[in-house]
Amino acid sequence: MVERTSEGDRFNWRLPLYAAAGACVVFLAIMVYGSADIAVVLYTFGAVTIISILLLVVIAVRRRLRERLSALLVLVAYVTVTGALFMARNELRPTLRWLLWSRRYKAELLAAPDSANGQLKHIEWDGWGWAGQNTVVYLVFDPTDSLSAAAKSHSPGKFRGIPCEVPLVRRLESRLYSVAFYTNTDWDHCP
Repeated sequence: MVERTSEGDRFNWRLPLYAAAGACVVFLAIMVYGSADIAVVLYTFGAVTIISILLLVVIAVRRRLRERLSALLVLVAYVTVTGALFMARNELRPTLRWLLWSRRYKAELLAAPDSANGQLKHIEWDGWGWAGQNTVVYLVFDPTDSLSAAAKSHSPGKFRGIPCEVPLVRRLESRLYSVAFYTNTDWDHCP
């Protein structure tokens, strides 16, 4: 004899998967389309806190063990995915932005005038800040690929063709780099 359970007694495995997928879509959209720091921090510590509290309330008030377990797994999936993406945001954001908009940025960069003083061709690519503490990232065209060693080592330094010391150089593709400047420093204002 096969015993059938009602729909309400079945454990719903789809809810945690939906929560993980939803967290992924929302976080990546905020990370790519929003400000690099403020939007991500507000989402991570604002929305995630509110959603977590609501799920904890659901866990506390539900009577059926399966409903409580389902809500707990939704909470775990949501917080785990958001936490993992938050930890990887500094690598993911430039990669995703480059995948989405590289053609536009390359055209703008190559259309920019050559520098007369030996500096590398550059345009502003990304930036963030708050309360007067701004950080700027430039897209840089390096025809000789001299920045490749700096990109591999991930070490800060002063590099030929860049007027200021910089904390990070990332290779986006051959001869194209993102160069992050220190906070409150930009291409025309070095300390």
